[in-house]
Amino acid sequence: MGPVELSVSDLDRSLEYWQTSIGLRLLARADGRASLGADRELVRLVEEPGATPARGYAGLYHVALLLPTRRDLARWLAHAAQSQVGLEGLSDHAVSEAIYLRDPDQHGIEIYADRPREQWEGRVMQLMTTIPLDVESLFGEVDEPRAELPDGTVVGHTHLCVSDVDAAVAFYRDELGMDLMAQLGSQAAFLSWGGYHHHIGVNAWESRGAPAAPAGTARLLTATIEGAGEARTTLDPSGNPLSLSA
Repeated sequence: MGPVELSVSDLDRSLEYWQTSIGLRLLARADGRASLGADRELVRLVEEPGATPARGYAGLYHVALLLPTRRDLARWLAHAAQSQVGLEGLSDHAVSEAIYLRDPDQHGIEIYADRPREQWEGRVMQLMTTIPLDVESLFGEVDEPRAELPDGTVVGHTHLCVSDVDAAVAFYRDELGMDLMAQLGSQAAFLSWGGYHHHIGVNAWESRGAPAAPAGTARLLTATIEGAGEARTTLDPSGNPLSLSA
């Protein structure tokens, strides 16, 4: 997965949050736009003054930043605790360990580390779950808090709100060639290439039958999918904007 591009209501406020709380570095800024990342671009922000949160629409559920190691995740959680960063959840998914939060415009963010691939490869459908994160075990990895996300951080997956899960599965599986890794009926599904647990997540928990988030909301402007064949821009069946690269 490549960068996500999001609209925000106040660029200065968003940059303060994404740098100080999340730990991304400012790569470029001009004309109401900014680019952030670690050793590569991960998030683009576009200012739309007065934009309101886009809950209840199709759009971004969360952008998931994958850290290189479990120790990196522990260091980031120690920073969050020390700096009193507000968190929404801490979960163990068997395939990964994850921390959830929201930016000032209510864009969802996941910061996570994968479990060793040999522990789950080929068994994602059977293993993937959500249970409370063992924070004590994770803190056992900490040598020092670290606010800045390390080089090697990538967009591990992008999770989307969709109006219809089956239609989304048909698009990402049959048109883009992803494999369906796990599905919770009409509620959610997880798809990937190459046996990964998921590069794309889709759910209809708050967006069943809903249109894409409109102008005037802080919304997903583009989710980038790399290695998807012919380079083009398109919309998924729920109107989520995608940038596909070869």
